[in-house]
Amino acid sequence: MEKQIPYYEYKEYFEKRNDYALLIPTWNEGERIRIELNHLKEKDIPSKIDIFLLDAGSSDNSLKESFLKEIGIRAILTIKQKGQANAYKSGFSKASSEKYKGVVTVDGNNKDSVEQVMEFVYLLKIYDFIQGSRFIGGGYHENTPISRVLAMKLFANPLLSLSSGFKYTETMSAFRGFSMRVIDDERLNIFRDIFQSWELQWYMANTIPKLGYRIIEIPQKRIYPKKGKIPTKINFIGNIRIIFQLIKVAFGYYNIKK
Repeated sequence: MEKQIPYYEYKEYFEKRNDYALLIPTWNEGERIRIELNHLKEKDIPSKIDIFLLDAGSSDNSLKESFLKEIGIRAILTIKQKGQANAYKSGFSKASSEKYKGVVTVDGNNKDSVEQVMEFVYLLKIYDFIQGSRFIGGGYHENTPISRVLAMKLFANPLLSLSSGFKYTETMSAFRGFSMRVIDDERLNIFRDIFQSWELQWYMANTIPKLGYRIIEIPQKRIYPKKGKIPTKINFIGNIRIIFQLIKVAFGYYNIKK
């Protein structure tokens, strides 16, 4: 089946250096993405995993070329179509074509414990899908809006757990790891135009367990700022869309039609 990949512009700063890739979607994250990337550099992570930025067309000067080279970013993909799924489909496709063994994903808004990236890489040698969770034993979260906690614990987590057959304690965090077997699996077929936003995240979590892959949740930290605007692209309408997407995922709307 032909892959449906969004058009993107590609700017490479370094050649391939490692067996695993880190994909970070970003769009006008300002100082948040710069702090996150500096934190990765402080932990010497860019020397251990190749980092790709998946940019939806930032215009806030947060991704200056000199800064990205200093950090050790391998490349930046500028995706012409908005939507989380379009960013990830572009990044997954690039990682597949470069023959990486697996990928780690994390948001670019400095909420997640990115110092754990290499833990995901290590576990990808054993597991095919790794889900970071702030709610599992050892996990931690601060200042998470109570509406988000209730939505996950009372709706999203139970729904996807029941539908997938895997007991999830976390379904909203994009801190994840995937083996390339999962990314390239035609039974999953993530490279379809039907995926445009968050539904790809739920679809993968729902379908991967059904295909017999090895899955694990691991504790992570996720910290929202105490003051100011919550760093998220999900507004009220977006939350309504997520509810409907989750229901559609659970009832097989995005499954491959035979």
